[in-house]
Amino acid sequence: MVPDAVSLQGRARRLLPPEVYDYYAGGSGREVTLRANNRAWRRAWLAPRVLRDVSVVDTAVSLLGAALATPVGVAPTAFHQMAHDDAELATAAGAARAGALFVLSTRSARRIEDVAGVVADGSGTWWFQVYVMRDRELTAGLVRRAAAAGAAALVLTADTPVVGRKRRAGPGPPLAAGRAAVGEADFVVNLGPLADLGRAEQAADVTAADIGWLAEISGLPVVVKGVLRPDDALACAAAGAAAIIVSNHGGRQLDGAIPTAWALPGVVAAVRASHGALPVYVDGGIRAGLDVLAAIALGASAVFVGRPVIWALACGGAEGVRELLTGLTDDLAHVMALAGAASVAEVPAAAAVAGRRL
Repeated sequence: MVPDAVSLQGRARRLLPPEVYDYYAGGSGREVTLRANNRAWRRAWLAPRVLRDVSVVDTAVSLLGAALATPVGVAPTAFHQMAHDDAELATAAGAARAGALFVLSTRSARRIEDVAGVVADGSGTWWFQVYVMRDRELTAGLVRRAAAAGAAALVLTADTPVVGRKRRAGPGPPLAAGRAAVGEADFVVNLGPLADLGRAEQAADVTAADIGWLAEISGLPVVVKGVLRPDDALACAAAGAAAIIVSNHGGRQLDGAIPTAWALPGVVAAVRASHGALPVYVDGGIRAGLDVLAAIALGASAVFVGRPVIWALACGGAEGVRELLTGLTDDLAHVMALAGAASVAEVPAAAAVAGRRL
């Protein structure tokens, strides 16, 4: 049984300092999008198939050529040391044990090479999330290191030309060092000493041309994260994107942005019409196996979860992350059987409809 996301979040809230909890839990503006992400998946309706052999249900998928036990991956989130002393090392280990894809954030509190070693020890797969920074040489250095360390793909975050303003007070980088805040040493652990920290801020001049630049300097496929519009998805695909992640940054960027469950069908339809089998993934508000089932039925090839992984990390370290991911996968297998789908490839036949409510 999957650990209940609500109770897991409640346990983490009691364990974490208030400012740390707010840093992870908060959204931008009035948090309208943050709340809507969760609700939108519960408004998707499914038409299950019957008289199908579901005596064996297989949740395995292949993502950009990597074989994985589950379509549930770990979304990139920053500064895991605030949740657990083992930080990204524990998260990566838990994901590998669950057979899940792990995406390492540019804002990791542990060295790229150390995280890569943990994933390799667990025979896992990892991608590296990229912020194009104001000093592009800093970005290029991180990307080359990630490629050398064994990253299987890059994930370009496209929806953060500037950082969305949050109502909740939390430890923004860089602040006083310690578990309850992000210190300068944590902020630059993969960058080295910087006289001007502004060089490491996100660049506001990133364009679709940077997809090709990242692919060229890394030799890796580039997945673009933060897409909500069909026309943007097509522009990214035309510029060489290997996959699209429908995302509104977990409600942390533009408040009022469309929930990802509602944006997903339009993006999938546009991409399929113009680029065939180019994968589309989704994140934002995924909390249960039924949410995963709905996302796949709406056309996603995989989903990513962010905050629940942080809560699991805070409550149980690597084992907590493993339990969350295997629980979500088990929950998915159960609802797949109920929907008449013996494999992930058969799930779209369940014919989900987004945005309908009684």
